[in-house]
Amino acid sequence: MLVVGEALIDLVQRADGSRDEAPGGSPANVALTLGRLGRHPQLLTSLGEDDRGHAVRAWLEGSGVRVSAGSATGAHTSSATALLDATGAATYEFDLAWTVDVELAGAADVLHVGSIATVLEPGASDVARLVEARRATATITFDPNIRPALIDDAEAARSRVEQLVRLADVVKVSDEDLLWLHPDRELAETAASWLAAGPAVVVVTQGGEGAFALTAQGRVWASAPRVSVVDTVGAGDTFMGALIDGLIDADLIGDDRRQALRDVRLGVLESIMRRSAEAAAVTVSRPGADPPTSAELAAV
Repeated sequence: MLVVGEALIDLVQRADGSRDEAPGGSPANVALTLGRLGRHPQLLTSLGEDDRGHAVRAWLEGSGVRVSAGSATGAHTSSATALLDATGAATYEFDLAWTVDVELAGAADVLHVGSIATVLEPGASDVARLVEARRATATITFDPNIRPALIDDAEAARSRVEQLVRLADVVKVSDEDLLWLHPDRELAETAASWLAAGPAVVVVTQGGEGAFALTAQGRVWASAPRVSVVDTVGAGDTFMGALIDGLIDADLIGDDRRQALRDVRLGVLESIMRRSAEAAAVTVSRPGADPPTSAELAAV
């Protein structure tokens, strides 16, 4: 299992003026979720040989994530400042260094990519080439996780997202991302067009309103558990990691299971989505990107 993308330090500025610093990054959070659920993923990322880089490594390895060779780039470790409003919703500011040597990516039956790593050069083109190369041997999962503050050319970003959608087997996307990409369309319309482009499953998350998924078999819905929200940092990444974990449990991962994934029964997918929503609900109930362990999720 291979995750490719940014790992960084999240600086959280809360509405009451308090400030926290912790490791994060969307793909890193997905890897962390998978690690806490017992999957021991590999993460290929870009980290500096500095105190923040060492902190990120320790955080990942403490949850069973193996940081791939080639992740130490020598550049400074990236950071993202999350500005939280009174409801706990986050907007972001970034200081990024993103390069990656995809030649050092290990073998895997599932490859997950997403967020900044898929749109920010000089790494994004390498990530796209890796996805193209691995599609013959791995299930490809993709979460665009758009960061508008980092995008200078919206049309180029849309083109790259749509390229990866066509290559992916499973796409998870937030309602905010879909509306940024296609503000003139209904969510279901864009999701349906993405499904027609190639994926077996397209999942759209809508925060506290739940999530829906489209497949060739139809549409399913999963509600979001009602919890007291501390903040939303890492919630979508937790959902994505738990979604991958659920697909593994259902024996729907691997190039030889591609048709089975396309034929997934709606009841099976609904169950996976419901568990993913439960995992995300745990994350939003506590500060920062802190996904549940398998034992915590089983107790929900």
